[in-house]
Amino acid sequence: MTQPQFLTTPQDRRIAFHRMAGQGPGVVFLGGFKSDMTGTKALFLQDWAAQQGRAFLRFDYSGHGQSSGDVLDGAIGDWFEDALAAITTLTAGPQILVGSSMGGWIALLLARAMPQRVAGLVGIAAAPDFTEDSMWAGFSDAQRQTLETAGRVELPSDYADQPYIITRRLIEEGRSRLVLRDDLDLPFPVRLLQGTADTDVPPSVAVRLLDHATSPDLRLTLVKGTDHRFSTPDCLAMIPQAITDILNRVSE
Repeated sequence: MTQPQFLTTPQDRRIAFHRMAGQGPGVVFLGGFKSDMTGTKALFLQDWAAQQGRAFLRFDYSGHGQSSGDVLDGAIGDWFEDALAAITTLTAGPQILVGSSMGGWIALLLARAMPQRVAGLVGIAAAPDFTEDSMWAGFSDAQRQTLETAGRVELPSDYADQPYIITRRLIEEGRSRLVLRDDLDLPFPVRLLQGTADTDVPPSVAVRLLDHATSPDLRLTLVKGTDHRFSTPDCLAMIPQAITDILNRVSE
């Protein structure tokens, strides 16, 4: 596998990325919390984009993958800034944002900040506002007290032997990045893909986003029995299908 290139952001964070030239609108993959750009969905999309001759960008947020920093020092705003710098510096023209889990939240923040650069958005088990509505809301009184006094709390993980460590900064900084409390205008096609067996980001989150956002063309597809990974061959095939649907709409 080729070695990544690196971008230094205005905040002096060193971001690892892989970029592929091609026709536009380009596709930008935005990964999830504590995931990286070598995941199944990112590489699948890169292969698809290469076959299509379409521009493609994947990168690691700071503290993730091969980028600089420690994930425990980061927060939603930092990773939004990383994504903003990557898109602004490494892409040209409108992009289709493909956000997986936390990446869906980052994509919505980007859409709010720079709608003129977004041709469309695909959310895969998108997790807007999860630090508040899932983590904080799900903490016990004891966990909230631990977070306040120790600055962090440990949560079990279904995907790793080590627990998730959630920091007080992640929760508190996330409150300044919420997107489901105020108007959310998405003036482009949006496709939301969601598994019904997702216990990390339940379907109710996707339905809430569907109801909350304003868009000329917003559709939610539920896949019965699919979990948060959304990485079976059939599920993976749905992602470029959603991108192609958006491309067809924006070219009309």
